[in-house]
Amino acid sequence: MDAIQQEIHVSFRYAVHFTTGVFTPANPLLRDVAARPGATSASRILVVVDSGIERAHPGVLDAIRMYFSAHSASIELAGSVLVLPGGEQVKNDPAHVDQLLAAMHAAALCRHSYLVAVGGGAVLDAAGLAAATAHRGVRLIRVPTTVLAQDDSAVGVKNGINAFGKKNYIGTFAPPFAVINDFAFLTTLTDRDWRAGVTEAVKAALIRDPAFFDFIEANAVAILARDRAVMERVIRQSAALHLAHIATGGDPFELGSSRPLDFGHWAAHKLEQLTDYRMRHGEAVGIGIALDSTYSYLAGLLPEQQWRRIVDVIHALGLPVYAPQLSESVDRPQDSRSVLRGLAEFQEHLGGRLTIMLLEGIGRPLDVHEIRVDLMRESIETLKTIEDVRTAKADQKAS
Repeated sequence: MDAIQQEIHVSFRYAVHFTTGVFTPANPLLRDVAARPGATSASRILVVVDSGIERAHPGVLDAIRMYFSAHSASIELAGSVLVLPGGEQVKNDPAHVDQLLAAMHAAALCRHSYLVAVGGGAVLDAAGLAAATAHRGVRLIRVPTTVLAQDDSAVGVKNGINAFGKKNYIGTFAPPFAVINDFAFLTTLTDRDWRAGVTEAVKAALIRDPAFFDFIEANAVAILARDRAVMERVIRQSAALHLAHIATGGDPFELGSSRPLDFGHWAAHKLEQLTDYRMRHGEAVGIGIALDSTYSYLAGLLPEQQWRRIVDVIHALGLPVYAPQLSESVDRPQDSRSVLRGLAEFQEHLGGRLTIMLLEGIGRPLDVHEIRVDLMRESIETLKTIEDVRTAKADQKAS
C-alpha cells in the first residue's frame, strides 16, 4: 500500500465590530470594512435584509441606498436590496436560498465581492449558506439585528438551513469576512426577543466564565427592564466568549463529537421542532439549559445551590424552564414526538459517540457519553413542578 500524506494549515481572521447607526452616511465603518486598499474600482456589494427589520425600521432600505450613494467611490450597491422573510421560515424553505443565489448571479458577484446580510440569526444563516456556496465562497459581512444574533450566532463560523424536519441539516462552516453589531437595531425588538437572546450569554457564562454569570445574575432585573448599557455589556462579553472558544477550543469546524457551545441545545433543537418553530431559539435554549442543569444536579454532579441559581436566573430573565412538549411521549424515547428523541438526533448531527455537556459547577463543564432516561424524565418532572409553582404565584399576584 502506498499513500501521500498531506497536511494543510489555514488561518482565518475576522473582526467583530460594535457601533451605532451603521447605515448613517457619517459612519464610515461599513465602507472601511469593505473597501479594498489600492483597488481601482469600488467594492461590489449585494445587500439582503430581514423582512422583520424592514417592518420595524421602515426607512432602512432608503438608508442603505443613501449610504452607498454617499460612499460610491469605495463601495457599489450591486442590484436591488433583496428582502427575505425572517425567522425559521427562511430556513425551512430552500427556495429562499435559491432566490439569494439567483440574485448573486444576476449581480455578477465574484469572490472579491460582498454579500451584506442584515437581520436576525435565521436570515444570517441562510445568507451565509448562499455566500459560502456561490463561487465556493463570496465574502460575507453579517449585520445582526437581534440580541441572540449579536451575542452568539452571528460571530461564529456556521451557516445553514433546516431540512427533513431537522435543525441546520444543510450547512457549511465558513467564517464571515466581518461582523458589525449595530446596537441601534435592538431598540425595536419585542420584549420577547430581547429576553430570549440572553440565554446564549447565560450558556457561555456557565461553561466558560463564572464571573460573567454573576454579572448576569446581578443585573437580571436591569436586563428585563431593557437597560441598554447593561445589554451592550452582555452582548460584548458573550460575543468575546464565543469567539475565544472558536479560536482556542481546538475544534473550530467541529470535527469531533464534543460541542461545548451547544450546552443545552440537544433539547432546544428538538423543542423548536416540536413546536413547529413557534418557540424562539433563545426560549428553547433557556429550557434546554435548565433541563441539563437539573439533570446535572440530580446526577450528583452539580451542587444544589448552584442549580437553583441557574434556574432562578432564567426565571429572573422572564423566561420559562419548562414547556408541555417536554412531557410529550416522554415514556417512548424513540417516538418522533419525544424530546428524548433529540438525543439520537444530536448524536447523528455530531457523529461519533453521544457527547452531552453537563455541569459540575458554574464554569465547570463536563462531557458525558451516556444519559439515563429515567433521570432525564425525573428532570423534566422537576422542572414542570417548578414552573407550575411559578405560574400559580404569578396568577395569585395578578388576582
